[in-house]
Amino acid sequence: MGLEGKRVVVLGGSSGIGLAAARVAAAKGASVVIASSRKSSVDKALRALPAGSEGHVLDLADEPSLKALFAELGDFDHLLFTAGETLQLGPLPATEIAAARGFFNLRFWGAYMAAKYGSGSIRPGGSIVFTSGTAGARPRSGWSVGASVCAAMEGLTRALAVELAPIRVNIVAPGIVKTPLWGNVPEGQRENMYRDAAGRLPVGHVGEPDEVAEAYLYLMQQTYITGQVLIVDGGGTLA
Repeated sequence: MGLEGKRVVVLGGSSGIGLAAARVAAAKGASVVIASSRKSSVDKALRALPAGSEGHVLDLADEPSLKALFAELGDFDHLLFTAGETLQLGPLPATEIAAARGFFNLRFWGAYMAAKYGSGSIRPGGSIVFTSGTAGARPRSGWSVGASVCAAMEGLTRALAVELAPIRVNIVAPGIVKTPLWGNVPEGQRENMYRDAAGRLPVGHVGEPDEVAEAYLYLMQQTYITGQVLIVDGGGTLA
């Protein structure tokens, strides 16, 4: 099943992997709807997408806003949830509980509410694709919050694949990718991190958003897969 004439909703589609996924879907003939929390980012993303693409500005962790968005959108074919703030990293004793809860509010509860209010509008043959990360399977020291939300998202994916069937529900687990999520890391340190990671990866380079976007494209079009985690990490979980 291709994407020609389909309608794809990308929550978190204004930058990084979300915007890349919106671009590849549009290139395959889909009409694209993106939503994010910053108007400037949404406006910039719309300039990178074909004419006629839709953009909405809202807090993706706010239940009334999400409910209103899906009531306004009407029917569509595929829902992608790629929203995320800068990564919450740090040792357990230094972790602010309010910040950790905020991380879950967007990445887990935002996705949960998107499925709750959006699944009823998905047309036959449609799908939901969430986003986690390899931290859930292979965390490092200081990654307790990120690893926890990744694992929670993967459990949610399996549960909803059963509950929402025949809607297909899958999740992409990227490894290290050059996106704004690393924006809280100083530039020099960030470049060193990318270089060191590339040296450890079997593929020899850090991921780019366009590479990971192909995983979402596959999961939208592949009609015989559901409840699965698609790891796209350059072999990082092997290194």
